[in-house]
Amino acid sequence: MSSLPTSPSNASGKPGEPSLPEPPPPAGLDYLVAMLGERALSMVRHIGAITLLFGEVSRWIFRSFYSPKVRIGRPAIVTQIVRIGVRSIGIVSLVSGCVGLILAFQLSPPLDEFGQKDKVANIVGVAVLRELGPLIAAIVLTGFAGASIAAEIGTMVVGEEIEALEAHAMNPVKFLVVPRVVASILSLTCLSVISNVVAVAAALGIAMLALDISYASFMSNFFDQVKLVDFVTGVSKGAVFGILIAIIACYNGLKVTGGAAGVGQATTGTVVQSVVAVIICDLVFTTIFFALKLV
Repeated sequence: MSSLPTSPSNASGKPGEPSLPEPPPPAGLDYLVAMLGERALSMVRHIGAITLLFGEVSRWIFRSFYSPKVRIGRPAIVTQIVRIGVRSIGIVSLVSGCVGLILAFQLSPPLDEFGQKDKVANIVGVAVLRELGPLIAAIVLTGFAGASIAAEIGTMVVGEEIEALEAHAMNPVKFLVVPRVVASILSLTCLSVISNVVAVAAALGIAMLALDISYASFMSNFFDQVKLVDFVTGVSKGAVFGILIAIIACYNGLKVTGGAAGVGQATTGTVVQSVVAVIICDLVFTTIFFALKLV
């Protein structure tokens, strides 16, 4: 005995109507476009959230100047400066000194072919003061302090310490993010100057000891080439790099989910995002300075 035919049903569950086939998943070019679009939207949302956090930090900083009710804890800022800046001086000096030695060694042979070996000071001065000094300090600070900030705040999120602050009517941005941002700006500005000095001093030392360039010749060429604007533009880059590193680290720490694994992901993401942001920001600044004929 044959079974009676059953009436097909559609997606809405009404009997007697044919069901609509499910759309096939995107494939080939459609899948690639969909994936790129999703990644682009995710990146825009991420940048927008970081921008909003920076806006809130700026609001608290500006309010502290004119409102006596808003005070940014100076002890917290000093503590973060010691933790972020002072403890980074050694590693920044080491890396900057090595870069200064490398530049002097690499530039000497090609310049010597044209009888211009003493011009090593000119190129080192411009390269270090405009670009390499603040860039080295920022990249070192990203690994040394940026990851630490993200891990510290992320651990506080996992341990529900942020919720405890909010329960006591204490704004986490004011008490956690603002001191770290201010400390990063001040620290990276000073570290950029230290990086400049150490790199140039290392190049000077190796020029005198191994490249047969006199102290007087090196310093004369250095100051003939380098202008005050080179120093100022480099230091200004360092201050902006400090803002980027601190804001990215704090944001990634505040959005941690998933326990210890989430803290690890926030730390890794902070390092990668900070380095990319610093390089892109450096490119933007260099383009602007070039258009303004400051380079």
